[in-house]
Amino acid sequence: MTIKMAVVLGACSLALSGCGTALTVLQGEEDAVSGLRKHKTYCQSIPRVYSGLAYDFCVLNAPPEPGGYLASFVVLDLTLSGVLDTVVLPYTIYRQATDGSMRIHWRSAPR
Repeated sequence: MTIKMAVVLGACSLALSGCGTALTVLQGEEDAVSGLRKHKTYCQSIPRVYSGLAYDFCVLNAPPEPGGYLASFVVLDLTLSGVLDTVVLPYTIYRQATDGSMRIHWRSAPR
């Protein structure tokens, strides 16, 4: 394997590990939700259909981090998430119908 091929494979695996679709569809719901909580997003829930795109938009809808690098990565990830979300659409439609949206923040009931 050449060095060029190793760099390409490493970049692809790094991109997929941070891909919104991979985080919401391939991982458990708790992992995806805890990731959004760490970003301190203002989103209350995300749908399972096109959840990768929703995840990326929720990351953008969070207070900016000091370096500002995350927003650039998320904007690039939107395209990849859109394509992968379309591929897994039959599965996510089924999950949305059976499980509903993923709740990020639970608001207490008004007293």
